[in-house]
Amino acid sequence: MSPDAPVARIPRRAVHGVLLIDKPLGWTSNDALQKAKGLLRAEKAGHTGTLDPLATGLLPLCFGAATKWAQASLDADKRYRATLRLGQRTRTGDLEAEVIDEREVRCDLAAVQAACARFTGAIEQRPPMHSALKHEGRALYEYARQGIEVERSARSVVIHRIDIVAWQGPGAPRSEATRPDPQGGASEGVEPHSPATLVIDVVCSKGTYIRTLAEDIGEALGCGAHLAALRRTGSGMLDVADALTLDALAALPDEDRPKRLRPPDELLAGWPEVRLPGDEAARFLTGLRRRVALADEPAVRVYAERPRAFLGSAHVARGELIPDRLLSPGEVQAMAA
Repeated sequence: MSPDAPVARIPRRAVHGVLLIDKPLGWTSNDALQKAKGLLRAEKAGHTGTLDPLATGLLPLCFGAATKWAQASLDADKRYRATLRLGQRTRTGDLEAEVIDEREVRCDLAAVQAACARFTGAIEQRPPMHSALKHEGRALYEYARQGIEVERSARSVVIHRIDIVAWQGPGAPRSEATRPDPQGGASEGVEPHSPATLVIDVVCSKGTYIRTLAEDIGEALGCGAHLAALRRTGSGMLDVADALTLDALAALPDEDRPKRLRPPDELLAGWPEVRLPGDEAARFLTGLRRRVALADEPAVRVYAERPRAFLGSAHVARGELIPDRLLSPGEVQAMAA
């Protein structure tokens, strides 16, 4: 399927929920969003943060009422599988541009492990010029394409974990070079006989640039590196294993496509849960604060007790449950149907 393939203009409908898409290589996040929106005939949709066209993997799309909690997914920790090509730096830090520097790779697995450990934890990152970060209303990559360098301040991010999945370097034993992919099959982007390829799994905070991490690891190893492939494998508690390709979505009968939507509260799965009896639930939906015997919490998901139904999100402060984002009674009924 091509991102430019037309979708016939058909009547829209109200659908509510989260669709986990496995974004294909070369598509922008908006390409995927518009294609899925057309296939679902959805009235309202949005994505939860962009995924680079050169990356594949998990892209949660929000439809209808679920768009109210898109920010929760945007703020969640992310998981990636990244393939680094050592010994080469490129102008953009990835495969999109020409090689600007080549150096011999002399590091062994122990040095690679030490370099990865160096970038684990709270670190400072300088956003790359080839990114969608805005400067005076324009994306940085627009300046980069004109050969303009913009001053960027470093920002704090957190790398929770870096796990080495595969390593192929000078003198690496075959067992190190061909470690199996724990998700099954060959590791994406790995060439078993490539002289210097490193595949890592990264768990990180929002706003982390994996392209910058790849370049920084290469510099720490003294040989330089660029990002050869990138796949997002998770966002918060959502996993790419549960995602659907756009081709698979298109192959479904029209009436079955909305059945692939997941409930909006899956975006909040890590938040504490509060249940309210029927009369209290109705009052909560009107936006009224409720007295509760609960400790303070910055964010909770709220449900009606019987029948169990998601109502919205709130926070608890000084014994009060304070609504933040609510479903309408009509949306609650639509998702319960």
